[in-house]
Amino acid sequence: MSFQSLGLSEALLKAISKKGYTTPSPIQQKAIPPVLEGKDVLASAQTGTGKTAGFTLPLLHILSENPKEKYRPIRALILTPTRELAAQVYANVKEYSEFLKLRSAVIFGGVNQKPQIATLRQGIDVLVATPGRLLDLQNQGVLSLKRIEIFVLDEADRMLDMGFLRDIERTIKLMPDKRQNLMFSATFSKDIKKLAHGILNHPVQVEAEPENSTVEAITQKVYRVAKGLKTGLIIKLISEGKWKQVLVFTRTKHGANKLCKKMINSGITAAAIHGNKSQGARTKALSGFKNGSVNVLVATDIAARGLDIPLLPHVVNFELPNISEDYVHRIGRTGRAGASGEALSLVSADETTYLRDIEKLVGMKIPSEVIEGFEPDPNASTLPEKRQQRQSRNGQNRNKSKGENIASRNNSRKPKRNNRRSSNNNRT
Repeated sequence: MSFQSLGLSEALLKAISKKGYTTPSPIQQKAIPPVLEGKDVLASAQTGTGKTAGFTLPLLHILSENPKEKYRPIRALILTPTRELAAQVYANVKEYSEFLKLRSAVIFGGVNQKPQIATLRQGIDVLVATPGRLLDLQNQGVLSLKRIEIFVLDEADRMLDMGFLRDIERTIKLMPDKRQNLMFSATFSKDIKKLAHGILNHPVQVEAEPENSTVEAITQKVYRVAKGLKTGLIIKLISEGKWKQVLVFTRTKHGANKLCKKMINSGITAAAIHGNKSQGARTKALSGFKNGSVNVLVATDIAARGLDIPLLPHVVNFELPNISEDYVHRIGRTGRAGASGEALSLVSADETTYLRDIEKLVGMKIPSEVIEGFEPDPNASTLPEKRQQRQSRNGQNRNKSKGENIASRNNSRKPKRNNRRSSNNNRT
């Protein structure tokens, strides 16, 4: 199948050809036709399969068929969970609309709003936004969503994970009831289907990969290792393997900063990217990672969501996620667009339960290996760290309670002796 056979305009085909694309990906083949027909679509696609083009191409085609150049109300809204994803989607919109008379803009928090406001006031057709900045500017009266014709909710599963449900509901109330709705997600969880039921009208449901599957081009491996030896192991793997581009995942922002610092001290060029970093720092880190001046990008799940890094060869889970679906999102950063990739996980004893859940989700036993000098601790607990902490606290509370009971029993005896002394004193 070719892009021409999908019914896209000549201007879009010219832009697609300029980017070097010849054949639409499975999600593009399945999603573009129903979108062009004006139908609502609920799409599930593995990250890296071209789903952004799956909605931007038909969206731009529809808007260009009925241009409104004099007065430009916002006609299409693409809502994304993170700044990085918003910037990426906007870049795609700009590239694909190069030969169309359409204007677009992107707005997100963490940066000065004045340039964004100036762009909006000039009139635009397509707006890419994150929920917080969108609602903020709407409350200021800077923008209106009353003329929206097409609404796209991108990375809907991550939207829910990040607690944006209320913002989504508020945004929907600001748009006309009659509009086309497109919802894209990596998974079709119960919550996603519930959300879709409240937004979409008789949607066409499309999937490019089996639900929660991992891309076949990705080689997955587990390294069993003692928790305290993880940093040494990852530095050894990167240094001895001479890896030039590695995306490393940690569970926490603090953990990302700590690991990044240790890598830099070991002579590895690294940068951290997470929610506490300013937008400028995040953009600089990502830019350095893409141009090769930074070899290792250490990230948390939220910060890395939606990152588009072409031909990324290595993803390392320094810590396994406690939500199994996040593993699929993480390793989906590599093996994109037909390229091969490697996903490695450093697993300590306390992450055994997480690994078991992940293997159940992806439907495979992930091959494991132990490297000499970095063996797992045979005496370590296999309980997740939080459960260990809970048990420790409960144990401390039980010991404390025992101590209090003993003390109270002792104290209950003391007053009697004191009373006897006082009564004797009263006699004298």
